[in-house]
Amino acid sequence: MVKTIRTTSENPDFAPLVALLDAHLWEQYPETQAEYDTYNVIDKNNTVVIAYIEHQAVGCGCFKKLDTETAEIKRMFVKPESRGLGIAPLILSELEKWAAELGFKALVLETLYKQASAIALYQKQGFQIIQNYGPYIGLDKSICMKKEI
Repeated sequence: MVKTIRTTSENPDFAPLVALLDAHLWEQYPETQAEYDTYNVIDKNNTVVIAYIEHQAVGCGCFKKLDTETAEIKRMFVKPESRGLGIAPLILSELEKWAAELGFKALVLETLYKQASAIALYQKQGFQIIQNYGPYIGLDKSICMKKEI
């Protein structure tokens, strides 16, 4: 059974998951990661969700305030051996509920064009492709998405 918890970036299970995500991104996108890495720094975040199976951390995600009405989803990741179990939708749903509770009206996110399964997941969860925003403007490998909540 999958359990999600709301926590912070101080949770000791968060950093190892982010390290696995970063290693995966460097492996998949060595040509772009040096540029994109700077957009993925999460120094201190109080809105982190971690998913567990039998007390083992298997996935994570978080959001940060983009503006007064919009939060940006960051650092979505599920360990490869735990994919296909519905963990990412659970994390995303919990992030969405939490953001709505905090008064946000929309969520945005960025992923890379090669991330077909991630794009499909986000679309299935109600996100729509939008024009690139913020630091992703002009980056042709970025796919930006938005969902009203």
